Amino acid sequence: LVARALHALSPAASGPFAVCNSAALVETLSESELFGHVKGSFTGASQDKIGLFEYAQGGTIFLDEIGEMPLPLQAKILRVLQNKEIQRVGSPAVRKVDVRVIAATHRDLLQMVAGKQFREDLYYRLCVVEIKLPCLAERREDLPLLQGYFLEHFAREYNKPISGISCRAQVLLSRYPWPGNIRELENAIGHACMMAQGNTIDVGDLPERLQSQVSQQPMDDDEMITLDELSRRHAQRVLVRVNGNKAEAAAILGISRSTLYRILGESGNPEKIES
Repeated sequence: LVARALHALSPAASGPFAVCNSAALVETLSESELFGHVKGSFTGASQDKIGLFEYAQGGTIFLDEIGEMPLPLQAKILRVLQNKEIQRVGSPAVRKVDVRVIAATHRDLLQMVAGKQFREDLYYRLCVVEIKLPCLAERREDLPLLQGYFLEHFAREYNKPISGISCRAQVLLSRYPWPGNIRELENAIGHACMMAQGNTIDVGDLPERLQSQVSQQPMDDDEMITLDELSRRHAQRVLVRVNGNKAEAAAILGISRSTLYRILGESGNPEKIES
């Protein structure tokens, strides 16, 4: 998604967009996949074929999981980046290419460089602009949006009338560490949509691994109260900080004084507040 967004934001967004999953490349066919081949260059090469770099001419090629790419192939990618040219397998002819390269990995490439598992020169060729995407556990504010997207997607795919996630299930989803990031969240919501019997996903519909891990973690008091009670406690804390000045507290909270009274369960101007 990030790669497609960068491609779309570029002035050359009208060019083609090619994707290469480096982890899925078969070593014996990797050069053919990326650079193409000519007829008769190896067994099964019954006709000429262009590679992904030629296909992406004037556009973008996305090298996913670049950390899984074998070292010999890394050297060939480096040559393309340095010279902006490729050679089809079985052909001496050099072909110029003008493509934007976006690479992604879940691994620490600098650590791989130190361990001689990734070429240092290729790393610095690729790392002109680096975007670090925080793991899902570090951006939990994205969870509701992602949950809603996957819920709608799988409800439509499975043709099930699922319209929401129960509060209890949302608490579990918000507390889970998500070591598998967005792919694991997608898997969890897909599993829940498949298992759900009604129109709402509940705790019992979520994968067992998620339920068991979350159930081992202690829950704070604030996590098992209603939204009204949570709002009241927060309003009280703000009031304490402003020495009981309700007009100032309402301004900080971005609400009217009457709304503040309602949240506090007050009808007038009581002077006593909880600390």
